[in-house]
Amino acid sequence: MSQSALLDAVKWDNQGLVCVIAQDADSGRVLMVAWMNAEALQKTAETGFAHYYSRSRQKQWMKGEESGHTQRVLELRLDCDGDAVVMLIKQQGGMACHTGRESCFYRVWQNGGWQVADAVIKSEAEIYGRTKE
Repeated sequence: MSQSALLDAVKWDNQGLVCVIAQDADSGRVLMVAWMNAEALQKTAETGFAHYYSRSRQKQWMKGEESGHTQRVLELRLDCDGDAVVMLIKQQGGMACHTGRESCFYRVWQNGGWQVADAVIKSEAEIYGRTKE
């Protein structure tokens, strides 16, 4: 794989990051949105598993490294402007959200407020042995 072919088409923001959407390959549901730097995108392409960059922790991470809920990447797509990536994935364990839900997008705006629409499949304490912050 040519690193420059992979990375040069991406329009990185001023922090060297690009927005990434993880979408279930079967259902089409958006499971999560995160960020990648060049290293994370390269590792994702090389390994076939989703790697991200945590802005809050200022470090690389592989999805599922703590929870076991890895994301097998079936396809990478770059948008027309080069500033967003969509990954079609197979989610291990059926949970993409650290809260133990299928998707991070589990709240729906209804009746003037955000309503929880998805049940917890497994609690954070069961997944991580503690509650994540």
